[in-house]
This record gives sequence, C-alpha cells and structure tokens, in this order.
Amino acid sequence: MVTLPADSHVHSEWSWDHGSDPASPGSMIRICERAVRIGLPAIVFTEHLDFEDDWRVEKGDLGEHAQKYVDTDGHVTLPTFDLDGYLEQIERCRRDFRGLRILTGVEFGQPHMWDARAADILAVGVIDRVNGSLHMLPGVAGTRAEPTTLYRYEAADDVMWAYLEEIPRMVAGSDSFEVFTHIDYAVRAWPTTTAGPFDPRRFEAGFRDAMRAIAQSERALEMNTKRLWPWMPQWWKEEGGRAVTFGSDAHGPDLLAANFPEATAMLEYFGFRAGRHPEDFWTC
Repeated sequence: MVTLPADSHVHSEWSWDHGSDPASPGSMIRICERAVRIGLPAIVFTEHLDFEDDWRVEKGDLGEHAQKYVDTDGHVTLPTFDLDGYLEQIERCRRDFRGLRILTGVEFGQPHMWDARAADILAVGVIDRVNGSLHMLPGVAGTRAEPTTLYRYEAADDVMWAYLEEIPRMVAGSDSFEVFTHIDYAVRAWPTTTAGPFDPRRFEAGFRDAMRAIAQSERALEMNTKRLWPWMPQWWKEEGGRAVTFGSDAHGPDLLAANFPEATAMLEYFGFRAGRHPEDFWTC
C-alpha cells in the first residue's frame, strides 16, 4: 500500500483560469471528495495570485474559459483574488472532510516583480504555502507574455534560454515564496512542429544554473507530475537541492495526484524521503 504525499499544487474555482464559477457548487468540494476516494491524505489549494498588468496573448493562447479576460487587442485583465471567499470555502471543506488535511496556499506568479502588491495578502498569516511560479517574460513592444505566445515570434531556443536565465533573478528578487514550481513550464508549449522534440540536454547548463540558485536559497523544488523527468531530480540533487514537493497542478478532481506513485518511486530512487506529515517537504 503506497502512502501518498500531499498534492501541493491544486487549483479550484478560486483560480481565475478555472472553468467553474465561484458562485456555483465548486470543484473544491469535488476535489476533496476525490482525495478521500483515492486515499490522498492532504491537499494544498494553491490558487493563482497574479498581478500582471500588461500581459498580451494571441488568439488561442488561453483556454476558452479564460477568453472573457482578453480584450480585442489581446490584452489580459485578470480578476482580483477573492481571499475571503476562498477562506470561507476552505473552512467549509475542513468541516465536511475532517479526515483530510486541507491547507491554504497560493501560486504566486513572478514574485520578484509583484512582492509589494502581494504583501497585504501574505502578511495576514492565513496562507500555509506560497509556491513561486515563473509564467511571464518580456514580450513584444515592452509587453509581457507567456512562452506559448513568445514561441510565435522568437526562436524556440531563445525563449527557453530566456526563461531559464530569469529563474535566478526571480529567486534573488523575492523572499516571499518557499517552493519553485514547474521549472519545466516553458517546455509545455515547446513548438515540436517547428523545433522538433524537446531535448533537455541542450539546455542542461541553464537548468543546472537555475536549480543551483534555488538550492542555494534553501527553497524546495516542485516535482510537477504533469511530466516525469528523471533528469530533474538527478540534476536537482547534484546541484545541492535537498527538498522537494509534489504537485499535480490539477484544475479539477480528475488529475488530482496524477502520477504520484511513479513520482514518489522516482524520488525515492534518488534518495529523497518523506517527512513526518504528508504536507512536509521530502528531503535527502
């Protein structure tokens, strides 16, 4: 019987890129129900905390449910995170699912740029886990964009190197997050049609430099289970990384804790071991 760690990267209807309406019966409840069914001991609901004010996209770059945030010029205007509504739903779920450990969290995008804007939320002391994510890079004409958009205008290798080179700047520029999430984020939109299959060895130096910066800051690296890359825990450990979390990045119940048995076996192979509590970092 495999004892699973907490899924430390989960989104519910309180994230702007979720398809559900917070006013309707929410996916947070359905996610908790699924957690109980599959024997997951703990969840961290890490809703998006984003402050991007000059984000540009091209048609099709965002999911259909997020098109309501895009104007005719491709400018994205995001809603404000409803902290009070989120916390109320967390408390309801804690009452209804007493055998499940439910933690609060945020996925804070580009914290090195927006720490001041997030200070009021993070200073309240109600957030258990802050994941730091790098989603955006400088884009066309001084705007900002995600890799999926940048790949339309720039060489794939240039986008990937720019992403990896920004990670140490993010680490050095913010003290507000404790976990760096999906370090392979720019790979998700890698344009295989024009650039061929993604080969991490071509970017090994960049990944290692980024991992070293994260490790030296004594933060954890998320093992995002959308894809299982054996090179990731290997390079992380070799660059001094000593702590990991596991995150499905699920935006609904179906992908909750996806690939966790395989991911935990892979991390055990590289010498990482569970902590006392399911939400604790795995360390080596």
